[in-house]
Amino acid sequence: MSGIEHYGTELAELDHEIRHYAAVCGVDLRDAARVKACLETPHDNWAEDKARQSLQGLLFLRMKVETEMLGEGIVPPPLYDAPPLE
Repeated sequence: MSGIEHYGTELAELDHEIRHYAAVCGVDLRDAARVKACLETPHDNWAEDKARQSLQGLLFLRMKVETEMLGEGIVPPPLYDAPPLE
């Protein structure tokens, strides 16, 4: 399997989980300010805070994969294809 296929699969799996936890947290991934606020602010109950922590960890993992890809000269696809919210 080539690096590109490996990275594509890995990112697809991460992105699927990231979208799931973003939905649980009620965060639109196109809104960077809301994502940042969600990640920095603990939630009131355990289930919501666990989802926030999972989202944070998954985003960190995605950044690590992106960094590795860039180091090999591969440009990672965006997490979200839609234009940013205004």
